[in-house]
Amino acid sequence: MKRSVLHRCCLIALMPLLANAQSLPSPPPGKPATEATKRANAALAKSLDFNDKQDFEDAERGLIARPDTLTIKGEEGNVVWDMEQYKTYIGDNKPAPDTVNPSLWRNAQLNMHYGLYKVSDRIYQVRGYDLSNITFIQGDTGWIVGDPLSNVETAKAAYDLVTEHLGKRPIVALIYSHSHGDHYGGARGIVDEADVKSGKVKVLAPEHFTEEAVSEFVIAGNAMGRRGMYMYGPLLPRTPTGGVNAGLGQAIPLGRASLILPTDSITKSGETRTIDGVKLVFQLTPGTEAPAEMNVFLPQFKAMWMAENATHTLHNLLTLRGAQVRNGLIWAKFLDETIDEYGPQIDTEFASHHWPMWGNQRIVKFLGDQRDLYKYIHDQSVNLMNKGYTGTEIADMIQLPPSLAKAWYSRGYYGTVKHDSRAVYQRYMGFYDGNPSTLDQLPPEPAAKKYVEYMGGSAAVLQKAKADYDKGEYRWVAEAVKQVVFADPNNAEAKNLLADTYEQLGYQAEAGTWRSIYLMGAHELRNGVPKAPALDLTGPDTIAAMPPDQLFSYWGVRMNGPKAAGKDMTLGFDFADLRKQYTLMVRNGALTTESKAAAKPDAQLTMNKAVLDRIQLGQTTIDEAIASGDIKVQGDKGKVKTFFSLLDVYPFWFNIVTP
Repeated sequence: MKRSVLHRCCLIALMPLLANAQSLPSPPPGKPATEATKRANAALAKSLDFNDKQDFEDAERGLIARPDTLTIKGEEGNVVWDMEQYKTYIGDNKPAPDTVNPSLWRNAQLNMHYGLYKVSDRIYQVRGYDLSNITFIQGDTGWIVGDPLSNVETAKAAYDLVTEHLGKRPIVALIYSHSHGDHYGGARGIVDEADVKSGKVKVLAPEHFTEEAVSEFVIAGNAMGRRGMYMYGPLLPRTPTGGVNAGLGQAIPLGRASLILPTDSITKSGETRTIDGVKLVFQLTPGTEAPAEMNVFLPQFKAMWMAENATHTLHNLLTLRGAQVRNGLIWAKFLDETIDEYGPQIDTEFASHHWPMWGNQRIVKFLGDQRDLYKYIHDQSVNLMNKGYTGTEIADMIQLPPSLAKAWYSRGYYGTVKHDSRAVYQRYMGFYDGNPSTLDQLPPEPAAKKYVEYMGGSAAVLQKAKADYDKGEYRWVAEAVKQVVFADPNNAEAKNLLADTYEQLGYQAEAGTWRSIYLMGAHELRNGVPKAPALDLTGPDTIAAMPPDQLFSYWGVRMNGPKAAGKDMTLGFDFADLRKQYTLMVRNGALTTESKAAAKPDAQLTMNKAVLDRIQLGQTTIDEAIASGDIKVQGDKGKVKTFFSLLDVYPFWFNIVTP
């Protein structure tokens, strides 16, 4: 029986995936920018104020120490984080290449500012050691650490840098601002869990943190992981024709992720804690950038930690790797609440990505502009939706007012106005745009064959597409030539033209995520889907924190319905260590779970939760666990074998740009 592996995907889950991707071949350097791309990038450069250097001053302010080189390695010598690969072509004094959107280039230049910084009295950050920032707040005896990065290795390296330059101090508390893995994954790199269990180190998080951290992205994790390969572009070379940055930071580290569970949950806004002489005031912001998230105000220092609710970019209302749509209306509401409750008291603002800001007027304006940014996109998308426009039309129509569009912190390096507006439409209206022809559309492959037939065949389409490519009409060429590729995936001429088209769209993209998606599409059209084993996206801490009912829900979506049809059964699961029992029923090809003992099961399985964890991690199989006695089965063992045979193991490297 195949080993069962639980797939999940968020930033933390992508890390082992990306580490494995290091062994995959990188594509050769891309082609030059066309004249149309050069003109597009030059036009954007003229529309923005590149003489405004305030962000560069802020990004460098308070620098205490910066190592000459920054390459972080794991215990086995593997490279976890490497800023050196970017230094060869990105720098403050290096102009944007023709192959990079100049605004994205500016963002990458700013994200290259790494090291240990003093934010304000007793508040320090290490930036550029990970996609996210780690914050060290000096208490009376030790450090209160905010968001311990993505990886054990990067967090340890950051703590070592702090210790080297600010002296050895123990960590007395961790604060997780929200439930995304790049904000808690490095916990074990700086804290011993034994100290947490003994009460020596506190771990604070917003209400529902654990539930969201271990459940978000579980159900659709395999698909999100595959799409994450596009969104973050780990296979792209670090060159001017390849990866530039990820918008929120340069890249995702390739180390070991961890999770130490919270010991204290914040359940309402306005709650306070005083830890090691530092007063913390919490503002819960659920449903903004994460399902469980909070800002933290430090009144002694007049400083506001904005988590990931206000950074120097427009964020995602829908992340392109896939997720549930975030609510821009709620996001704006909580930013407004921040201004109302804390605005007059804030002299320093810092976040879990990018660089801080100082001065009350600047900060309040920044928070107000960020609030208005999400409110405008929400309201105008709904306005146009109620006038009968579809999501695609709205994305092409909506324009930010100049006061927002020209503000650097409103630019779309991670989220974009176009896909955020479509997310708003999706949230309210779903997939259907109201036109009867889209109610029951043909799938892409048969539709493409008919499109190509109607357009006079592949040769005719390509002849016209090449002429439009020469005119720089890349969006249309991508739409047209995609049909040829899906109608005839062996047509090398079509695939090469489509790859060239995606490449130019990537060179023009302001969002680091869009650039990676386009360039990864070009890479796979030219080189095919990577030949590599399926990738395991999990970690033992996450599996251990996952309750059985969440796992059983995941088994439900892994169940192969057609195979399960007619194979009705009832299984009982008894977890002796948890003192919990569950009933799993297969009926009509669907799996249903009840949190109670099975009345008349076909088979009863008794085990400790840790045994099931080992199965999910691929460390053992159900057959091996039964044979060893770790799982005791009463009843029909054949039903158990049949049940697990019905659970699909997803192929990771499924096709995206070809059928």
